[in-house]
Amino acid sequence: MTARDQAIEQLLSGLDPEQREAVTAEPGPVCILAGAGTGKTRAVTHRIAWRVLRGDMRGQHVTAVTFTARAAGEMRDRLRGLGVAGVNARTFHSAALRQLRYFGVRRFHGQIPELIDSALKFTAIAAARAGLQTSRAKNFDLTTEMEWAASSLIGPDDYVSAIAALGRDTPAAPEDVAKVYAAYIEAKRRAGVMDFADVLAHTADMIGDDESIADQIRSQYRFFVVDEYQDVTPLQQRLLDAWIGDRDDITVVGDASQTIYSFTGASSKNLLDFTRRHKNASLVRLVRDYRSTPQVVGLANQIIGESKGREAKMRLELIGQRPDGPAVTAEVFADEAEEADMIARRCSQLIADGTSPSEIAVLYRTNAQSQAYEEALSSYGVPTVVTGAARFFDRPEVRQAVVALRSAAKTDIGSMPLAEAVPAALEAVGWRPDSAPSGGAQREAYEAVAALANLAEQFLEHHRANPDEEGPEPDLEAFCAELSRRASEQHAPAVEGVTLASLHAAKGLEWDAVFLVGLADGTLPTTFARTETALEEERRLLYVGITRARERLQLSYGLARNAGGRERRLCRFLAPLGLGGFPRLPEPGAAASKPRERKKAKVLDCSGCGKPLTDARDRKLGHCADCPATMDEALFERLREWRVSVAKQDGKPAFTVFTDVTLIAIAERCPGSDSELAALHGIGKSKLDKYGPAVLHLVNGGEVTEAIAMCEESA
Repeated sequence: MTARDQAIEQLLSGLDPEQREAVTAEPGPVCILAGAGTGKTRAVTHRIAWRVLRGDMRGQHVTAVTFTARAAGEMRDRLRGLGVAGVNARTFHSAALRQLRYFGVRRFHGQIPELIDSALKFTAIAAARAGLQTSRAKNFDLTTEMEWAASSLIGPDDYVSAIAALGRDTPAAPEDVAKVYAAYIEAKRRAGVMDFADVLAHTADMIGDDESIADQIRSQYRFFVVDEYQDVTPLQQRLLDAWIGDRDDITVVGDASQTIYSFTGASSKNLLDFTRRHKNASLVRLVRDYRSTPQVVGLANQIIGESKGREAKMRLELIGQRPDGPAVTAEVFADEAEEADMIARRCSQLIADGTSPSEIAVLYRTNAQSQAYEEALSSYGVPTVVTGAARFFDRPEVRQAVVALRSAAKTDIGSMPLAEAVPAALEAVGWRPDSAPSGGAQREAYEAVAALANLAEQFLEHHRANPDEEGPEPDLEAFCAELSRRASEQHAPAVEGVTLASLHAAKGLEWDAVFLVGLADGTLPTTFARTETALEEERRLLYVGITRARERLQLSYGLARNAGGRERRLCRFLAPLGLGGFPRLPEPGAAASKPRERKKAKVLDCSGCGKPLTDARDRKLGHCADCPATMDEALFERLREWRVSVAKQDGKPAFTVFTDVTLIAIAERCPGSDSELAALHGIGKSKLDKYGPAVLHLVNGGEVTEAIAMCEESA
């Protein structure tokens, strides 16, 4: 057996039968239907490596198109690990912009239009020229609508008739939107700028209009791979067709059951019609789920098994490959405030029990739901990362940290080993290991910088694991170069914190523990989903959320939106399943039973003025900020000193012992017994057993050193 044959055999050795079939399909059109957690990235990267290793082409002849910079970065990293370099793994926009800047000078007579980050300014100009009264919010909605139209290949002249045919809701009268749309295009032309949709359209036009450019691009890129093919828009498909020309060496990967971006113009039509368009296409189904426990997989199959429409014809029934895990739990809370508080409490407990914050996620239908969870988690001292917020390398604290690292590389610090140089350099921005604030925005900023320090450790470990491939051990300057590469590709490192994300933003991600919250009818599905097509997309959105969980999954909703408010119904997709903890629909034809007693939303009053308490922190302390209780300051300081020492003993962050809010409550109430201590927020049975004697010892005037020794003995 030759060395090449051995390399190929080793490449294929760890694949399951379906993955192997996908990887070794002969050149030509291949459609891989890949369910959630079935190893699609593994299959795709191994297929590219298989084609390169067997001599079909070099890595430089491959274009792999993904939908996020993070996915593109992950694909490049995996391919490097398989010994394949040079693959053009990019998003549609990144690949198109690169070609436009290289080839477009001639087309635009030496001056390529400037790319704008935000179209809102030009939308406002266009609306004014069209005589339309707008606000910032309305301009945002108009921009989103014009982006959808451009992605759907609908121009201003066709907009009104297209909207009428689709029955689509619009942010203003269709005729007015069409006027703004036309004025928007003209405003961009006059300013010499382009938006992201223009990048794709200009590149497709350039290839279609100039045969010499088309020949150069097609001779360079001979094999195409498209990830998340169910999310391709008509405009992206038009560009893809221009890239490919009359060839058919293309592999597409997708899952019709994860079609959730129709609001951007995305359509699963291209995936559903692929084998019809390419008569000789190979079709492979990946159904073995390696991500989630059978309990999670079973619920996902139940939800998607009731789907309807075209996408349902290509749905996959997943087969769980992992050992059994905990049952999926379901719970109804009194209101949304209680739901947020209890979820935050459970996140805190998971962290205290050893789960990394970055392996926990709270997922919701709309971004507006995030604030309640940010506040609740902060009150428990739990760090958070809000997905969909500012891009990692654009965050002020990250930019400052990168500047500090680059500056330090030119000083004596640059000659230190990387493991020592990075922490030393980050001291310039006030960052030190093991000095994290307890929660909130400061904690989030701390964890963002900590992610850079962790990335340096991973960078060093990778080089040590591949010394022959990577050369001498990297220094601070080499790490700064790696950060520049990642920033240009928006390949962000993982940040330590509980992830807060909308279901749309969670697509493509996964966590050990997932809390799916706000599952009330009217929120999921949203009240705006009025057609069967729209409702089916909401079902698929729930399916995506469920399949993000590896081990633990909790579903919940607040019976009322606010304390004492009108009761709501459970999400209609979950109601028929009879999950323990959720109300169950009566069997068809069964006599109506007496409505079960529902728990009323609990209203907590301030112990001082008697006003209802709504803020999470106030509810934990039992009084509002205007009626502060008398706190024993000396006891609070002794509790904090004890907490720091105990946390170091346990090798955990201090907030996992008790949060500041809990320490304040102890110092205010001065509990004299286990039962009084257990009545305080943040003290469950496990913490009572572990820390209760020491805390009561401190409350009774005991020494900190004695309390620390008590915890050492109990451990």
